[in-house]
This record gives sequence, C-alpha cells and structure tokens, in this order.
Amino acid sequence: MAAGAGARPAPRWLRALSEPLSAAQLRRLEEHRYSAAGVSLLEPPLQLYWTWLLQWIPLWMAPNSITLLGLAVNVVTTLVLISYCPTATEEMEFRCCCPGWSAMVQSWLTATSASWHQVILLPQPPKKLGLQAPYWTYLLCALGLFIYQSLDAIDGKQARRTNSCSPLGELFDHGCDSLSTVFMAVGASIAARLGTHPDWLFVCSFIGMFVFYCAHWQTYVSGVLRFGKVDVTEIQIALVIVFVLSAFGGATMWDYTIPILEIKLKILPVLGFLGGVIFSCSNYFHVILHGGVGKNGSTIAGTSVLSPGLHIGLIIILAIMIYKKSATNVFEKHPCLYTLMFGCVFAKVSQKLVIAHMTKSELYLQDTVFLGPGLLFLDQYFNNFIDEYVVLWIAMVISSFDMVIYFSALCLQISRHLHLNIFKTTCHQAPEQVQVLSSKSHQNNMD
Repeated sequence: MAAGAGARPAPRWLRALSEPLSAAQLRRLEEHRYSAAGVSLLEPPLQLYWTWLLQWIPLWMAPNSITLLGLAVNVVTTLVLISYCPTATEEMEFRCCCPGWSAMVQSWLTATSASWHQVILLPQPPKKLGLQAPYWTYLLCALGLFIYQSLDAIDGKQARRTNSCSPLGELFDHGCDSLSTVFMAVGASIAARLGTHPDWLFVCSFIGMFVFYCAHWQTYVSGVLRFGKVDVTEIQIALVIVFVLSAFGGATMWDYTIPILEIKLKILPVLGFLGGVIFSCSNYFHVILHGGVGKNGSTIAGTSVLSPGLHIGLIIILAIMIYKKSATNVFEKHPCLYTLMFGCVFAKVSQKLVIAHMTKSELYLQDTVFLGPGLLFLDQYFNNFIDEYVVLWIAMVISSFDMVIYFSALCLQISRHLHLNIFKTTCHQAPEQVQVLSSKSHQNNMD
C-alpha cells in the first residue's frame, strides 16, 4: 500500500486555516486584472527619482522582496521610537542634533511672545529620569519612512522590468501597505506628542486606517483603484517632514501656543490631515455610492456597496467603546500598544477586502481576528476581572498571530496555485496583468 494512502483527510477548520480560498475563488483570481487610475501632485517629479533608484536594483531581486524589505525598515524604525515613547507624551532628550537650530527656535519664540506681550513657557530639561526619545530616533523614523516609500514605489517597476507581474504581487503589496499604515500613524502621533491629547491621538490613528480601508472599499465597488491629487505619497512626505522637525526642534515644539490664534502648533498638522481625509473620503464615497459595476449598481462581487462598512465600523465601534469605558485608562496609558493591536485587526480585515475584490467574492463579517478586541470587551464587562494591561497584551499576541497566519497562508496558497515563487524571480513568469486607465496611472507592485 502506498505511503499515506490510508491517511484521514485534514479537519475542515485546519484546511480553512491553511487554504483560505476556495477552488472557485482561485479560478476567479486567475482572471483578475489590476486596474488603477489617477496621479497625485508629487508623483510626476518623484518618478524621476524612482526611475533612477530602480537602476540600482539587481534583476535577480524579486519585487516582493523589495516590498517586504521596505516594510521591515519602516516597522523596525518605528518600534525603536515606540520603545522610547510608549505613551506618545515623552519629550526629546536634551542633546539636540543641532544646537544652533535649537537656539534659533527658542530666540524666535521668545521674540514672538514679547511682541504680543505673551509668555511662552519653553520646555525645561526633565526633572526626573524617565524615557526620553533621542533626536536620532526621529531622524531614523524619517529615514525609515522615506526608504519604505521609495521601495514601495519601485517594486511594481521591478515587476514589469522582470516580467513577473501577477495577482500575488498586488495582494502582497496591499497587505504590506495595510500594516505600514498603522505604524505610520503611530510614529507620527509620537513625533507630534499627540499623547497629551488622547482624543486627538485616537482620531488621527483610526482615521488613517479608515481612509486606507475606504480606498480599497471603492475598489471593491468599482473594480478600479483610484488615486487622488492628494494621496498616500503626499501624506508620507508630510510625515517625513514632521519627523525631521521633531528631531531638530524637539517633540515639545508642537506644544507651543501660536499667538493670536491661541492654538497649539500641533493642531496645524492635525487640521491638515483631517482636511485631506475629508477631501479623499468625499471622492471615495462618491464612487462607493454611485460607481458600482455589478448588477443594479452593486459591487464587483454583486453584493451591497455598503456591506464592507460593517467590518471597519465594527473595528472603530469596539475601539471607541473599550477606550471610553476603560476603568484603568488603558488607551491613555498604552496608546501605542492599543493602536497596534487594533491595527493588526484592521490589517487582516483590509487584506480580506483586497482578496474579496480580486476574487469577486462576498466579504463575511465573522472572523477570528475579532477575538482579541472581544477579550478586552468581555474583561470590561466583568469589571476588569483580569488586569486590562495584561489582557491588552494577550489581545495583541492573538491579533498579530492571527493576521500573520492568515496572510502567510493566503500567499502560500496563491503561489502554489499560480506556480510562482514569492521571493524569487524565475524564467517562467506570469503574464502582464496590469490594466492602465490613465497614461499617468499610479503603478503598484504586481509581482
């Protein structure tokens, strides 16, 4: 008898874990064609830099390797900053990278306050020892984000250069982007010391996730990923500037009060961010409500155009309820950990939305990734039977593990089905699968 002939079939739950897609979904995935339209303001000049950078990338380097390298750099540099500023309220260590710049800032602020007969209290060196972020951590984040943006921009170019475009690359690119969005939000919040205003910190972190989700929500509805004049490239460049300003001026510079306006300096980038969110979301929801390509204006999968809203809505509602009902102020004390935990939930849900679009499938609400937030919710319901901080860590482990297992299984299943190697380019490449709707369409990784 052949070896393994009498082996029992794997349980259904185990097959679902190792093979997230059905045979029908895999067949529809083979027919998928990537479509993108639109060009942002900074993209044309940056294309010159990206084209130059591509020349230094060896042909043997797989596009997905470029994508993963960029994500790793962004994640590691942000984690370094988080290790120094876990509450997003810590000040910068008073060894400025440019003493002349620090003196200039203080002189300008003193002169301004005198002219308006106001007193601006400049930050003093901390009186007690504690976590303080050295200036280089902000510069490291700025560099990490710029490297991520550069590599994310050229992975698609490398895919076309090596004739290795495929649906796997599109999924891999968007999956990495979903996680990077979370770390960008956390890093920027630390740089601007938004932890001193927890509500602002919460709004900016979760609104960033919401915008990313809406971008793929409208893609699920219309079948086309549309980029606006102010899009992810502009946001990333703005965040790099915020990191650099915090490195040279100190994170406490954002706490200065602007004369006449009587608002803190940090409110300006927040208002700019919220303005961009309103602009982008207005375009996204116009497509969501009026751009359905399915039957009777439904999604590409023939489902309701509003159905994906249940998933992001549940994430935000759970995050708000747990934040506001916490007896121990778990978000105020541990904002970075809290945001990263919900960020893992968001990343998996976004990945499922992307694959639902690519396979023209219905998006189901039931998901094990909600187990983490559910534990926090239940702990509050039973009057914090277990320390919320401990439960938050348990939820973080569960959510991150669930996200990584799902995304890994998804990529492995697709690579086996399409006979592709995730991190290698071979002589048997998949055919070109990019449909360009504009001569200046944004190009993503399609390895």
